[in-house]
Amino acid sequence: MAEKNYNFDLIVSQFLNEGDKMVSVGPFGEGHINDTYAAVIENNGEKRRIIVQRINHSIFTEPAALMDNIYGVTTFLKKIIEANGGDVLRETLTVIPAKDGKLYFVDEGGNYWRSYIFIEGATTYQSIQTKEDFYNCGAAFGNFQRLLADYPADQLSESIPNFHNTEKRFEAFVEAVNKDICGRAKDVQAEIEFAMARKEAACEIVNMLKEGKIPLRVTHNDTKLNNIMIDDATGKAICIIDLDTIMPGAAAYDFGDSIRFGASTGAEDEVDLSKIEMSLELFEVFASGYLSVAKEFLTDEELYSLSIGAKIMTFECGIRFLTDYLSGDTYFKIHRPNHNLDRCRTQFKLVADMEKKMDQMHAIVNKYAK
Repeated sequence: MAEKNYNFDLIVSQFLNEGDKMVSVGPFGEGHINDTYAAVIENNGEKRRIIVQRINHSIFTEPAALMDNIYGVTTFLKKIIEANGGDVLRETLTVIPAKDGKLYFVDEGGNYWRSYIFIEGATTYQSIQTKEDFYNCGAAFGNFQRLLADYPADQLSESIPNFHNTEKRFEAFVEAVNKDICGRAKDVQAEIEFAMARKEAACEIVNMLKEGKIPLRVTHNDTKLNNIMIDDATGKAICIIDLDTIMPGAAAYDFGDSIRFGASTGAEDEVDLSKIEMSLELFEVFASGYLSVAKEFLTDEELYSLSIGAKIMTFECGIRFLTDYLSGDTYFKIHRPNHNLDRCRTQFKLVADMEKKMDQMHAIVNKYAK
């Protein structure tokens, strides 16, 4: 494996204090994008752990700007956490600068490395097991947005440009249809027509931002349970992690993507579409958790946008899967023929179901926004 060639003695040393000695280093966690390691450090007989991570600069092409985002947001959070009497070393990530003062170190192979203080006594979980998990997920991300409500989001760089720009995503989809490089368009006319009929609706959140109807917010853009650290002693969420996709956006993006993956009654690649719907019960569970905190700062227009965001984030994901299918499956990893098409169909089934339930979704949001 490539990581065996990394010079960890050199890499880890860049993030150590005087008197520190690396005892061991090894892979850590289950992330798929960056390479993550935990290093055990000893100083004067006392041991501690730090996280050392190689940033995947083929996906995050501006690592320096990305680290500026993370440092800016976590520094802002630390001030609020300290003012509230919280633990600044456990309730947000702590970036360890390299010896030269930069927020990263570039090794001889051109790899970008960063380091964080290891948060002890907390665990991340890969999947939601109970309704309480989903409620707590909503509350955690609602609180994350609440703490950052006054952060100048326009100062953040886009770590993945146009990530939730549905206008651009739609243009890419249309281009893939027109090029039809694999000759697949003829077999997916129903899906193409479904998407084409929703062009205007797909851009509703983007347009609300452009027109100033909703404010620009700090958005996490990967609001899954495994990005929440749960305190081992209390069972409560203490820290949001994986801040690589921190970007300026709409509150509805984070809310909507959580509903897309968490309130579906089936897997993202389920072939039997009769098993797929958007569970209003699960929608209510998440919305109640999220709004228990977020109602403090969201505007009326933002509250209205949340349910729409669920539909649009699901639609966006669907057209991305369909675009990739038409383009020859070059972006998303597939594990069987038509895998991206199956994924597209589940998303479009969810979109259609959300359209039928939109009034009920709005009513649920209004119920918990009071």
